[in-house]
Amino acid sequence: MIGGFVKVADRVHVLREPLLRINVTLVVGDDEALLVDTLSSAAQATELAAAVRAVTDRPLTLVNTHHHYDHCFGNAVLAGDPPRPVYAHALAAAALREQPERLRREAYDEVREEHPALAAELTDTPLLAPTHTVHTETALDLGGRRVLLRHPGRGHTDADLVVHVPDADVLVAGDLVEQSGPPAFEDSYPLQWPDAVADLLRLTTTGTVVVPGHGDPVDVEFVRAQHAELAKLAWLIRAGHTGGAPPERVAAEAPFGARAALIAARRGYLELDGTP
Repeated sequence: MIGGFVKVADRVHVLREPLLRINVTLVVGDDEALLVDTLSSAAQATELAAAVRAVTDRPLTLVNTHHHYDHCFGNAVLAGDPPRPVYAHALAAAALREQPERLRREAYDEVREEHPALAAELTDTPLLAPTHTVHTETALDLGGRRVLLRHPGRGHTDADLVVHVPDADVLVAGDLVEQSGPPAFEDSYPLQWPDAVADLLRLTTTGTVVVPGHGDPVDVEFVRAQHAELAKLAWLIRAGHTGGAPPERVAAEAPFGARAALIAARRGYLELDGTP
């Protein structure tokens, strides 16, 4: 069971899925509600829909913070039929539209050993690509409440979106910020990630509630500390590459632990070598 939403600010609610500690954020306006991310499967999304309706009966608009399965595979269930609008970065929308079976296969391979029941759910979950795309920035009016969707640059993926709710001083950061574990670097741009986090920090105040992709909501100081670690990691990758050090040596000195840092170092080396 995924549980229910917890209020974190005025008409802003967060639900944490217990298996992978994924956060879903519900922003309620006078006319519509905005749901940020839709979980991993049709079964999870069905439970999520019930949790949403326990909070509000407003028509939903959906946002995917990026195209990884745990943030968007519930789109079809939550959007309904005919589908409500689903927003994502243009590259995330293209991935879901043009390569859904690749994304499904990668998700299945990722979870099948540790979470076989979830893997089974993935095989028959219908996938819905976003219907509306964001390149740099889009503002939405939920009725008396303005919400900003912004692409701060490459970081966790090439298609990250953050969602800013200015009147509640809430920023939904997706997997650009992580609390329950180290950042995930498999599809990342570690040399550019610090700049993306610096960009989202410009949307914050000293009192901003930041909702990470996974784990507990955090304050701005947590995000600044993670930004400093990401910047250190990027510096170590550049220095190691310039000095001809193997990625393993970079990982041994880097933040976030050797396994995560090794993935980041290899990704950074490929970028510095000009490999897509």
